[in-house]
Amino acid sequence: MDLMRQYILNGSAATSVSSPGNKSKSGLRSLSLILLFLLAPLLGHGGTESASPAVHEYRLRFYHTHTGEWLDVVYRRADQYIPEALDQLDHYLRDHRTGGVRHFDPRLFDLLYDLTASLGDSGGEIDVICGYRTPWSNEFLRTRAPRTGVAQHSLHMQAEAIDIRLPGIPTSELRHAALLLHRGGVGYYRSSDFVHVDIGRVRQW
Repeated sequence: MDLMRQYILNGSAATSVSSPGNKSKSGLRSLSLILLFLLAPLLGHGGTESASPAVHEYRLRFYHTHTGEWLDVVYRRADQYIPEALDQLDHYLRDHRTGGVRHFDPRLFDLLYDLTASLGDSGGEIDVICGYRTPWSNEFLRTRAPRTGVAQHSLHMQAEAIDIRLPGIPTSELRHAALLLHRGGVGYYRSSDFVHVDIGRVRQW
């Protein structure tokens, strides 16, 4: 800035000793330097904004095997969850038998995001086998097919669990990756080709 002021002063001095024919040119030059001096802070501010890092977005892509519905949603930006996106996810992961909806703990979505990222499949398709289950649905499954392993107090009823598979990735590999995260329960259903993950206590079956 000191150098710019010196340029302005020099321009003004040059105007005072120049010939009459050059006064208009020198005056314009001095005016241009003054304008540049005044606009410099604004130009610098704009440059700082454009250089700021982009906010990281957390995206999940789902296909529901029972409803045939697809969902592609950004549910979080940086540390902020997006309420409208969470509502959309709650409806999407509803009990497909009864239509019942319950608010999911968003930590489960963070678990899914980190799980797919750990497999090099961030943003890839997640096939949903089961999301939320009403108590009626849970009891129906538990008593109708005892060998399926449906727990009486399943975390599906708390909207804290989900059964999934990832197209192109063996469920055994998916199970191993989930266990490495050490973030909750992991169930492996080889015959049905899906993995259960939840945000309860760390355990496996």
